[in-house]
Amino acid sequence: MINKILPSAAEAVRAIPDGAVILLGGFASCGFADELLEALHVQGTGNLTLVSNNPAVAERGMALLLRDGRVSKLICSYSRKEGTSLIEDLLQAGTMQLEIIPQGTLAERVRCNGAGIPGFYTRTGVGTPLATGKEHREFEGETYLFEPALKADFALVRARRGDRWGNLVYDKSARNFTPVMAMSKARTIAQVDEIVELGVLDPEHIITPGIFVQHVVATRQA
Repeated sequence: MINKILPSAAEAVRAIPDGAVILLGGFASCGFADELLEALHVQGTGNLTLVSNNPAVAERGMALLLRDGRVSKLICSYSRKEGTSLIEDLLQAGTMQLEIIPQGTLAERVRCNGAGIPGFYTRTGVGTPLATGKEHREFEGETYLFEPALKADFALVRARRGDRWGNLVYDKSARNFTPVMAMSKARTIAQVDEIVELGVLDPEHIITPGIFVQHVVATRQA
C-alpha cells in the first residue's frame, strides 16, 4: 500500500544533510513551505544552497536559515526586498554567495532537469553581466546563451491539499513556482494544509501527480 504521509515536519526533513541543494516553491511571500524550512532550522542543517524565485525575509521559514548563516549560496531571480538589508548584509560579510537568474530562465533550468534535458539556449541575458562566462551561439543571426539544467537534491513545496499517494492541489497564486520545482529530479517533500482520502481530489484539479512526490506532511488543518 502506497502511503507517503509522514507524522511531522521534523521527520520529513530528517534526511536533508548539510550542503544540500534545495528547490523552494514560493513567490514574494506566498506559497513557501515555512514549516518544513523551520524544521530544517531546528535540525541545525547548514551550508545549504537554496533555489527560489526570491528570498523570503519576513519572520518565518527561509529568513531563519538566512539570518543564522545556514545558507552558503542563494540562487534566485531577484534578491531585494523593501524594508530589509538582510541579503546585502550577508553578501557584504562574505558569508553567502548570490547567483541571479532571470525568472523564466530559472523555471526552465529546473524543468529541464526534471525532463532529462541537459540545457537550452535563450536570448535572455545576452549583452548583460548575466552572460559572463556562458557559451554564446548564433541561430539565424541572433545570439543565444546556453543555460544548463539546474540540479538539486531536494524540493520543499507547499500545497493546499494532498493525499497519501502524494497528489497535490494548490490554492490560487500559491501555486506559482511550485509545480516546476516539484517535478524536478530532486526528492520532493510536500507540506500540505490538509490531507484527504484517496479519490477526494478531482483528477482535473491535481496539478502535481504523486509520482513526483516522495513525502507528504500535514502541518495544519484547514
